[in-house]
Amino acid sequence: MPSSYVRIPKSVKERLTTYADIYEQRSFLDGDPSWFMHQVVGKRNQEAMAFIASCLSYGSRKVFMPRIQYLLECAKAEPYEWIRKGLFRQQIPDDFGCFYRLYTNHTMYEMFTALEVMFQTYGSLSAYIRSYVNENYAFQPSEAHKSKAIYAIEAVCTYFSERHICGIIPKNTTSSCKRVCMFLRWMVRDNSPVDLGIWGDFIDKRSLIIPLDTHVMQQAAVLGLLSSKTTSMRTAEKLTQQLAKVFPDDPIKGDFALFGYGINQ
Repeated sequence: MPSSYVRIPKSVKERLTTYADIYEQRSFLDGDPSWFMHQVVGKRNQEAMAFIASCLSYGSRKVFMPRIQYLLECAKAEPYEWIRKGLFRQQIPDDFGCFYRLYTNHTMYEMFTALEVMFQTYGSLSAYIRSYVNENYAFQPSEAHKSKAIYAIEAVCTYFSERHICGIIPKNTTSSCKRVCMFLRWMVRDNSPVDLGIWGDFIDKRSLIIPLDTHVMQQAAVLGLLSSKTTSMRTAEKLTQQLAKVFPDDPIKGDFALFGYGINQ
């Protein structure tokens, strides 16, 4: 039976709404990579800082959080200009020394160089995504007709894969694209003490896709929301459809709910 027809018990819905309300609080930022985008001022800085933080958010928080902090300090809390003006070259050498786990200095150097070109060409991350959507989907995102998050995910993957930068950003939308989905949650969801909501004017938050990893899949499976065992975009979309039954106007609020359920297990 398609996931859209699977009934969610009332007790599960109540549990999820309760956990979402408990955990979507300002205190959630403590120790979470979303904290970094709240340490800078201005939309372009927030976009840039959030993107950097999302790209490095895997593995142990005790290890990756200091690496993000290092970049914030290098940029002197002005990551947009630090990248746009190429100032990152003063601290990030183009060599194969380890920056974080599988990411070398060269990996970071190449990513920042690609962002430098993006910022100089389009002005910002959001401006690039708007341009991509307009060019490829033949409509102007607006309050009347907002874009879908999947287009933004595709835009990000396409930009970096065309420049042969893979690994740190997925090459396409076949995988779950967890970190890109998380970045978009931060940018799009409004009325949140955690998420910024600065892209809500052109991306519909109802189209956001759950940031999916094996831990989220396990929690969803225990709750009967998911039976798939593969962390793919298709699986992420299925789980998002389930969460939309609980949070119809804001399905990715369920990200906080599943986090809370995992904590309380």
